[in-house]
Amino acid sequence: MTGINKRVNINKKIRAKEVRLIDQNGNQVGVIPIHQALSVAEASGLDLVEVSPNASPPVCKIMDYGKFKYQQTKKLQEAKKKASSFSVKEIKVRPKTGDHDLDTKIGHIKRFLANNDKVKVTVMFRGREIAFSDRGREMLKRVQDATAEFAVVEQFPKFEGRTMIMVLAPKSEK
Repeated sequence: MTGINKRVNINKKIRAKEVRLIDQNGNQVGVIPIHQALSVAEASGLDLVEVSPNASPPVCKIMDYGKFKYQQTKKLQEAKKKASSFSVKEIKVRPKTGDHDLDTKIGHIKRFLANNDKVKVTVMFRGREIAFSDRGREMLKRVQDATAEFAVVEQFPKFEGRTMIMVLAPKSEK
């Protein structure tokens, strides 16, 4: 069972002497003894389900427990479906990376963005390459221009030590 309905007591597993009963239509019947509530549920062919066990007296509702469990799992699945999921992919380049290689990397970036992933583009500078920081900025600008129609810059280019980083996110289609 899932976390939501792990501790739900039904029918004879309810241990209270009296319960506040709600019928299958959602109308409140009142506080009645448990045996009477069980007989009402049995007469209607449904289950007596403890919906609020911490109340005094506990609140029980007459319902089809199997259907209730099914609806709970459907709600959980729907919530998981609506939760956005993405991962961050990283593309690394150097200031001396050639044009064709950069075009290939841009193709990878487009594929990652199409899969709803964020992309972290990193320009790594080694040794005295740090003097060519303007080349790194130009590369990131080229990547940004090439992906402008389906990506938005989430983090603009900035230096972190000997690397320059830019983060791209897929454009939302709202």
